Amino acid sequence: MSNTPKKFALSKLSLSRLDGVDPQLVKVVKRAIEITQQDFLVVEGVRSKIQCYINYGKGRTAVQCTVKGVPALYAQPKLPRVTWLNNPLSSKHVTGKAVDLVPYPVDWNDLAKFDQVAKAVFAAAKELGVSIRWGADWDNDGNYREKGEYDSPHFEL
Repeated sequence: MSNTPKKFALSKLSLSRLDGVDPQLVKVVKRAIEITQQDFLVVEGVRSKIQCYINYGKGRTAVQCTVKGVPALYAQPKLPRVTWLNNPLSSKHVTGKAVDLVPYPVDWNDLAKFDQVAKAVFAAAKELGVSIRWGADWDNDGNYREKGEYDSPHFEL
């Protein structure tokens, strides 16, 4: 048995989800998959206006949605909130400045795997001279998942 670290490659589906993403961020993601010890998938790159509406509607009433310009049909008050943005269309996903990466095989509760992905992304970003922010450490203080910092899949320029 070889002691060579396992190498991973992004699937065609994951690569297609990088279409329209800022080239610097694409380079970081591609480099991260080369150096990681934890395989991952690209779940989302560029987000459509409709997807922003869908996300914003989760955990909000029709009135809360319409006040922010989101059609009432997207309101899903019984679901948990997935975004805390004041402006539903201000996500960096809209401009291709963000990606969501999930460890593979997918286990949303295995935070250690998300941390391994983050370690690879930060190493790649440092190597490439790109500044990255992680959704599990919005304030970049090195203390993960404090004060509502629970967006472990999210990385942005």
